Amino acid sequence: MRKSITLTVIATVVVLLGLSLIKYPIYTLIGIVVFFVGVGIYDLAQKKHTILRNFPVIGHARYLFEMISPEIHQYFIESDTDGKPIDRNHRAYIYERAKKQNETHPFGTELDVEEDNFKWLQHSIYPAPKLDKPPRVTVGGSACQHPYSASLFNISAMSFGALSKNAVIALNKAAAAGNFFHDTGEGAISPYHRQGGDLMYEVGTGYFGCRTDDGHFSPEKFEKQAAAEEVKMIEIKLSQGAKPGHGGVLPAKKNNEEIAQIRGVEPHTTVLSPPGHSAFSNARGLLEFVQQLRELSKGKPVGFKLSIGSKDEFVEICQEMVETGIKPDFITVDGAEGGTGAAPIDFSNYVGMPWELALVFVVDTLRGFNLKDEIRIFTATKIFTAFDIFKALSLGADVCNSARGMMLALGCIQALKCDTNECPTGITTNKPGLMKGLVVEDKWKRVKNYQSETLNDFLELFAAAGCSSLEQLHRGLIYKQIQGKVKTYEELYPTIEAGSYLKEHH
Repeated sequence: MRKSITLTVIATVVVLLGLSLIKYPIYTLIGIVVFFVGVGIYDLAQKKHTILRNFPVIGHARYLFEMISPEIHQYFIESDTDGKPIDRNHRAYIYERAKKQNETHPFGTELDVEEDNFKWLQHSIYPAPKLDKPPRVTVGGSACQHPYSASLFNISAMSFGALSKNAVIALNKAAAAGNFFHDTGEGAISPYHRQGGDLMYEVGTGYFGCRTDDGHFSPEKFEKQAAAEEVKMIEIKLSQGAKPGHGGVLPAKKNNEEIAQIRGVEPHTTVLSPPGHSAFSNARGLLEFVQQLRELSKGKPVGFKLSIGSKDEFVEICQEMVETGIKPDFITVDGAEGGTGAAPIDFSNYVGMPWELALVFVVDTLRGFNLKDEIRIFTATKIFTAFDIFKALSLGADVCNSARGMMLALGCIQALKCDTNECPTGITTNKPGLMKGLVVEDKWKRVKNYQSETLNDFLELFAAAGCSSLEQLHRGLIYKQIQGKVKTYEELYPTIEAGSYLKEHH
């Protein structure tokens, strides 16, 4: 106690001496003395914080530095290549394309080309002519009445509520201007999604926007939502890479009256989406739900999104597709590295299959059951650059989406405050004072620029590899270094012969 009081006195004296040198009026100095003494007495009396009790007044510096430690680490400590979740080089890549600034890099690569997991693509000494515009992919199988022509690069699932209304408006305006689609996320379709951009309506386990009063699926409400002209596809969310098997979380501090009304929940409460769906509980039930949504939407493309956990469960879904003849129009593959605004740390770190393994497994399983030709594969984990798109398509994906890339294009600085409602860039907050910093008319252009410039980079890589059609992409074009040995992805994951699993599983 004596040491604590001594430290308080020393801190106060130091501050007073400093202020006296600036010649503050005596009443100001007295007021400051009273303030510091009051803080010291409070710190000594409180029983919640050990540091403040043992080191009154000066102990507050510890909490100050802790509060700004992410910024200190990001701007002064981390290198260009080691930042997490997204390193500085990738952030710069996105910012530069969003602003149409310098898109070249001086002096050579900063990557360690000898390290494990270094990847590169095979170029040709006879490059193909660069395509005038990016190819598009038709989504819709034989049961689909309204196929959709999708861009190769789109906005991944992010809900209104997780994002501010300004952010949602800017994203949708960008989608409209750039002719790519905008996944609504599981938080329902808000008025801010209706700015002219094509929508993928995501139906999660909470059935927001199409739920009954007790939280179950409402066919009548879904039919009304799906009938909207801007809704081009419907995605059933089974699980999300950042928190598979857990369900979404909307913190109470972000769940205001407007968000609650759109979702159909009580305002100012923490909204937890159930871990699983109440509309079905097995593989056949999932496919019957796909069929139901397809019928209710009058034949629009319907698919589902999942993070791979049990391989056997996905194999069972494929077996049921073969047996029932019911097939989704697309499947979105999410990896354990996927992003989220709020999730339990153990789920983010230790649950779910990593993206690369998950994508290869889904593609191979569909091919083995002779289903791949009719079902498109979307993928959406850490897709930031043209090389990311090239790699994903070479591994077997058909369409790529990005959430965090689009957020960075909006102006996200990776402040890691998504779940606090204190986002300094106005993207993941509904506080008016913070949202006003996100000027929609400026930011939607940046998102459009990022999407189009990244696809332009992709076309250059595509041509460099000697490709002129998407059918020419294959796993042999990408190399990976593992323990000093170099292998193509074809060697790591040999292509499965179409239909080869049908005999195996019968």
